[in-house]
This record gives sequence, C-alpha cells and structure tokens, in this order.
Amino acid sequence: MTDRRYITTPIYYATGEPHIGHAYTTILADALARFDRQAGREVLFLTGTDEHGQKIQEEAARRGVEPIELCDEMAERFKDAWDLLDIGYDRFIRTTEADHISVVQAFVQRLHDRGHIYAGEYSGWYSVSQERYFTDKEIAPDRVDPISGKPVEWVEEENWFFRMSAFQEDLIRHVQENPDWIVPEVRKNEILGFLQQPLGDLSISRPKRRLRWGVELPFAPEHVAYVWVDALINYFTASGAIAPGTAPDDPAWDNVGDSWWPADLHLIGKDILTTHAVYWPTLLMGAGLPLPRQLLAHGWWVVGETKMSKSLGNVVDPLQLRTDYGSDALRWYLLREMPTGQDASFTPERFDTRYEELANVLGNLASRTLGMTAKYRDGVVPDAPAGGLDEAIETACADLDAALAAHRVHEALGAAMDFARAANGYVEEREPWAQSKDPARAEDLDETLATLVRALVVLSALFAPVCVQKMEELASRLGLDGVPTLTDARTLSVGGRNVEKGAPLFPRIERD
Repeated sequence: MTDRRYITTPIYYATGEPHIGHAYTTILADALARFDRQAGREVLFLTGTDEHGQKIQEEAARRGVEPIELCDEMAERFKDAWDLLDIGYDRFIRTTEADHISVVQAFVQRLHDRGHIYAGEYSGWYSVSQERYFTDKEIAPDRVDPISGKPVEWVEEENWFFRMSAFQEDLIRHVQENPDWIVPEVRKNEILGFLQQPLGDLSISRPKRRLRWGVELPFAPEHVAYVWVDALINYFTASGAIAPGTAPDDPAWDNVGDSWWPADLHLIGKDILTTHAVYWPTLLMGAGLPLPRQLLAHGWWVVGETKMSKSLGNVVDPLQLRTDYGSDALRWYLLREMPTGQDASFTPERFDTRYEELANVLGNLASRTLGMTAKYRDGVVPDAPAGGLDEAIETACADLDAALAAHRVHEALGAAMDFARAANGYVEEREPWAQSKDPARAEDLDETLATLVRALVVLSALFAPVCVQKMEELASRLGLDGVPTLTDARTLSVGGRNVEKGAPLFPRIERD
C-alpha cells in the first residue's frame, strides 16, 4: 500500500481577513505536505473555512447581507490568499457544504443513538468571539474571554449535551500510553493537567430562537449544532470515510480504515488545544471511531510581549509582506524564525535578517556558481567528478530527515542552510578563480564547477517545500524540467547541462 499522510489545518472563521497566524499554520502544513510528497508519499492536505455560528450570524447582520453571502465572500478571500502564498492544498472544505452537513447530522445522530446525548439546561459565561463557554476561574478577575480579551455574557438555556465525562479516563489513558500524541510535550502536560479535574459534559447545541445559522440537529430540529462540534467533524468529512447520506448505523462506520481517516496530523494553534485534544477525541470515542494519530500545537506570533490580535490592531498582513518581498521570503521567515511549538516575535529587523540569510548564503552561492560556469565553461557544466560535497550532502539530508520526523521544521531548514554554507566554504577552499588561471588545473576547475552545480541541484530540492517559486526558477536555470525529488537530486548527473546565471534569486531589499 502506498505510504499516505493526511494533514489538516484548523478551518478558519469566515468573519475576518487572513492574518499572519492563519498564514503560519497553513504554510507550515503546506511545507510538511510538500516534504512528504517529495519523499514519495501520497498526501491529503486539508484546509478550509468555518462558516456557522453566532459570530457569522452577527457579522452578516452588521454588514446587511445573508450569512451565506458573507461566507461565500470570505471563502474566496482565503482561497485567493492561499494561492498568492503558494499553498498547495488538496481539499478546501466549507462547513456550509451539503455533504458536510449530511455527515455532521449522521455523526450526531449516531452519538444520540448510542446513548451519549441527552437534553438538559445550561448556564455559564459565553464568548461570542470564541463561540465557547468559559468557567468562572478562566474569566477571572475581569470577566473577559481569556483568548480574545473580549467581554463574555451570561447565558441560560436548554441545550443538548454530549456525555464527555464518560470518556475522561479513556482519554487520560490514551494520552499517557501515546506520549507523542500531543506535541510539544508542554502541551501534552497541559492537557493532562486539565484532565486532573472532573470533566463536565459538553453542550453540543444552541436553540434556534437564539441562533438559526447552523446545522439542524436531526433528533431536535429546534436546535442547531454547536459550531465547534460542526467544525471539528470537518476533518472526518473530508477524509471520505463516510459518504453523505450514510445512515448512522451503517456498517461503513466500522470500516473507516479503508479511507483517509484517521488523520495523521492535526496542526493547530495552542489556543484551540482543548477543543482538539479533549472535545474532538471524546466525540470520536463516542461515535466508535479511531482517533487522529497526532496533534501539533504551535505557538503564537507576538509583538513585543503581546499576542497579535485584530482587536488590538497589531496584526501583520501576510499579503502585504508577500507584495513587498515575495511569497518565498515570507514563507522562509515564518518557518525559519518560529521554533515549531513555541512563540516567536515578529519584527522587521528579524525579517531582514532571515531574508539576508537567503540572499547572502543561498542566493550568493547560486550567483557565484552559475556565473563562474558561464564565464569559464560557456554555461556548460563540465562532465567531471562531482562528489566533492558528498559528505556534506549526506549530513544535510540526515539532519533534515531527523528534524522533520520530530516536526521541527525550523531545524530542517537550518540543515538545508548549513549545507548551502558548506558549499560556499567549498568555493573558498577550491578558489576556482585561481584554478581558471592555470591551464594545468583545468580538470580541478571542472570538478569544482560540477560539484557546485550538483550542490545547487540538491539545494533546489531541499529548499523547494518552502521557497516554491525561487527553487522552480533555480531548477530552470540549472537546465532541469522542474525541481527533482531529494532522492533524484542526490544521484542526478549534471555533466553537459546548459545553465544560465540570470538575475539574483533574492535581490537586495530597498527600504524607504
């Protein structure tokens, strides 16, 4: 069977423009998907938009449009943004799709039929911003949503509840028996700490008298599904495990292993860890379905000590950065600068530093190598031994593989950049400008140039999952039809190829 990987991002609320937090998560998923494809794996990479709930209903009313009109507009905004940032998703899901609604209704009906849902009354502090309830402890002392900082409101209403508490011990056991199920470890420990307290049941509905914009519960048509339940099920819908219209008691529910489910990796921000590491797995347990294989909770982009927030007016626009510097520079900065799983601070100075790393190390190597090949050999790569950097190539590939296995993408990119530095060091060591002046050293010069061109071929593969456009351009200059896989790049014969120097891959930043 083909080695397969199913990678997901959260689905993003269709109420605001794509911001740098959305961009980071989605670019990270895209890079991991590209590395997987390069390794020969079949990949399903899912992203999309979350289109139900009170926030959508209220924002649509504020704009004077129907909720679906707002959702249509925002879904296109996200698609356009991901196209501009070279996001190569395989599936863009919208929770207003008829197929998804069908699967959600079958899922919750299955929970109901299995005795895990009951009617009751709920009262608590509700945040419209996060579409969730918070405890007194969580909102103390100012009675504000601890994630967005916005006010919460006291709500009392009849709801339908999922018996989440019944699965508390099973979930604790799963986390303990699978130490890498939640990464990084600090987030796993956070969930284990959360689970040391009694786990309440989960309100999974909202009455239509308060909220009409949602998925109607099949067993209680006067209620709609809680938006987080609807949203989480998107991962299952997109897997194709259950065809729309499948009955809740159909045997297909017991044979989902033939589909893309379970997901191999849910990529999320740390602020939605509880919903993904507690709500979602217990819902799956209730439905008798396998759990996702791993959750990676990344950190926040901060300005100074403060998380970027639309309400604070300190959100960085990724599309403006892309306009100013290109998508490759933005993708490189976000993935190279943030240690996977930790917070990182966004500053123009650090952006410049990471851009200069691309320009001065990788870009400079490409200019030197292609320029010297054009100058000394009329742009034709010598048919000569090209193994002068074999050890450095093997080290880079091994370090990259080890970092990716741990989802430490920043370290994987560091391994790629270290190899580019090693190749620049090889230039200084071999001094091809001196070799060119001595006819007796013509074979040495041929070996130097062939080795350096081969290094660029390998580098094009190493950097391609992040610097998509520039590595395609580099591959073209190297006389290749496209960026090779890393396996092919390591064995590709470069002798006799025509190369072209071209303009600098990463031109100097000009600031006002």
